[in-house]
Amino acid sequence: MTSPERKQANPIDISLYLFYITICVFFTHCLCKGGVWSLNLSNKITLSRIFIIPLFMIFAFPLPGVLGTLIPYGVRCIVSLVLFVIAEFSDLADGKIARKLNQVTDFGKFLDPIADKLLVSAALLCICAERAMYVWPTMVILIREFAVTGLRLIAASKGQVIAAGKLGKLKTGLQTGAISTLLSAKVLGLIYAPLDHFFTICGDIVMILAVIMTIVSGIEYFVKNSEVLKGAK
Repeated sequence: MTSPERKQANPIDISLYLFYITICVFFTHCLCKGGVWSLNLSNKITLSRIFIIPLFMIFAFPLPGVLGTLIPYGVRCIVSLVLFVIAEFSDLADGKIARKLNQVTDFGKFLDPIADKLLVSAALLCICAERAMYVWPTMVILIREFAVTGLRLIAASKGQVIAAGKLGKLKTGLQTGAISTLLSAKVLGLIYAPLDHFFTICGDIVMILAVIMTIVSGIEYFVKNSEVLKGAK
């Protein structure tokens, strides 16, 4: 069975890809320069998730021309799925280890959501490069994340901490579930072509739910923390 052709990335896609890679590399460089080996175990696991992101994008992003043929399509699909799953398991592991070993730190609370946002947005960027219909869900998710992050920064400037709510955690679960399903669809399609179509539809449905929960949880954050905006200039 011949491998399905992937949509070739246009120059704008490539520019966004390189820009995102630069952000991840610069961010990890700054952390390493600050002394990564002095971090506790849970924070090292969180940092490893950020290291995985550029590697994940290399395999998941549909590079054009000769670059796109250097690695077989099947290998790219499988490796990108494996890397994403590893990154998600690291997200579960760092929190449990931090609580079990009493390694919960302010730096960890700062780094963990950033790693999550970078991973999800990187995966969505790769999916957008192949399927234009995902541009709008990606924009909704990114706008919500920027808005909530801004709210948290205002709260932090007032000495307040806004913890993640249940709806926010459900939103993250739906987002990662949708991305995992869409990545799995391509791998399963290599085994039996109709599975690609079936799991893509499932991923689309979960993504719709994720976008709805993204909007709902974002509204909840602002309603519950409206006092933070009072007096903000």
